[in-house]
Amino acid sequence: MATTTPAGVRGGHAKQGSSHSSDGAPMTHRQIMEALTGLLLGMFVAMLSSTIVSNALPEIIRDLDGTQSAYTWVVTAALLSMTVTTPLWGKLADLFSKKLLVQVALVIFVIGSALAGISQNTGTLIAFRVLQGVGTGGLVALSQIVIAAMIPPRERGRYAGYIGATFAVATVGGPLLGGVITDTDWLGWRWCFYVGVPFAAIALVLLQKTLKLPVVRRKVKIDWLGAFFLAASVSLLMIWVTLAGDKYDWISWQTYAMAGGSVVLGLIFVLVETKAAEPLIPLRFFRNRTIALTSFASLFVGVAMFGSTVFLSQYFQLARDKSPTMSGVMTIPMIAGLFISSTVSGQIITKTGRWKGFLVGGGVGLVAGLGLLSTITYDTEYWQVALYMAVLGLGLGMMMQNLVLASQNQVKPHELGAASSLVTFTRTLGGAIGVSALGAVLSSRITHYVEDGLAALHIKPGAAGAGDSIPDMDALPAPIRTVMESAYGDGVADLFLYAAPIALVGLVLVLFVKEVALKSSNDDATQFSRSRTRSRCPRRPPAWPPRTPGPPPRS
Repeated sequence: MATTTPAGVRGGHAKQGSSHSSDGAPMTHRQIMEALTGLLLGMFVAMLSSTIVSNALPEIIRDLDGTQSAYTWVVTAALLSMTVTTPLWGKLADLFSKKLLVQVALVIFVIGSALAGISQNTGTLIAFRVLQGVGTGGLVALSQIVIAAMIPPRERGRYAGYIGATFAVATVGGPLLGGVITDTDWLGWRWCFYVGVPFAAIALVLLQKTLKLPVVRRKVKIDWLGAFFLAASVSLLMIWVTLAGDKYDWISWQTYAMAGGSVVLGLIFVLVETKAAEPLIPLRFFRNRTIALTSFASLFVGVAMFGSTVFLSQYFQLARDKSPTMSGVMTIPMIAGLFISSTVSGQIITKTGRWKGFLVGGGVGLVAGLGLLSTITYDTEYWQVALYMAVLGLGLGMMMQNLVLASQNQVKPHELGAASSLVTFTRTLGGAIGVSALGAVLSSRITHYVEDGLAALHIKPGAAGAGDSIPDMDALPAPIRTVMESAYGDGVADLFLYAAPIALVGLVLVLFVKEVALKSSNDDATQFSRSRTRSRCPRRPPAWPPRTPGPPPRS
């Protein structure tokens, strides 16, 4: 029996998550779905918090007298805290009760949401979004970890599809609900933060009743020093990217100081990780080809995904003059594509055990969707925009969960938390970088297009009220309004153009991933054996009997 096997799981071969069965038998589909009910609801709440604000953000920023930079930071702050805390949640999941951690993450999320709802300026809103992001990061990371603890890799694709479906429903319902709340006078945008609280309370109750996992008891050694240097390095990088080109030139002493400081802090983080007894991100994972490639691919996918799609609400509301509610309705084609591809691919992967084709296909769809969306303008026919978004959604659905699945298939069960959170960490890191960098580019491009448009009308930008603030289109004269709508349409299209080659890098990385058929067991000895021989025994059968002790039989 492995040293980390808890009491109550017999013989070291019982699937993790089946501790509630007295005979150690594998969980049935019904038992797994009952156990996942509260978890999926918690994840739904986390995703809802991210998407419900998207269509309300233009109204929120205008109401709080914010700027385009503030718009970017309201999104970036939550992504940044998710990024920094994701590996920490993963490490805690390897040391503490996963069920308790999910509940703690829910409580943190509720507190952050309630405080964000009472914000009186963009500064406090950004600060409370950081707290909200800590809870959201825990829910997103832990959901992957809990599923990996209960379900063997071969069956995991099926349930990863349910996660994708939950993600899709929250992504569809969030903007729609946020738009309706914002458009309802007696509610207002603040209820976008309050509405998730009752869902979180229900999730807490369901988790207490349905989620039963073995508790791994080990001596706790949390790498707080590594977490500090990681947070400092990433935060400094985000601040530099956001301010460069606006407050100072890209080539300036400020750039050298901040970018150089970020690199130095990052190197210190790597040094700390080599010395830590329980490193936040085990650097030895990067010696595994699959984990290294999927992690870096997730970084580029995160840049492309978050960095481009988060600004779609500005395109529909400011370039196409749609209400927050209609802005949510218009993004349904992208979410429908994500829902279909994540669900269908998960079912097929469960039946076949093969996943690389979906990763490659998803990468192609992601690059194609971004490339097509880079051609849109403020007056492009909606059916074209809808088609392009659907292609993008299909690509995202096939890549997001399967990148995590590929990495989980390479590690021992007690390392699932760290491996899962590593891929999630790189994706959210890429998202934070993408939103920050592309948000700064969007601000610059909009200013450029507005100045050119107003110059053609012989109007000074200052006299027309153009600037870094989010404009109130209804208050603008018709000629100036057309200039502003065109500027936002072209500016958002530019973001997709810049995101496409970034996604292409992710696709290239995926092409070099070595496909290993998914295992049908969470057995520690079997998984360790597979990890050691993953690329040196190509004639090995796709899977061997999971309960066979020792090395696999010769083929």
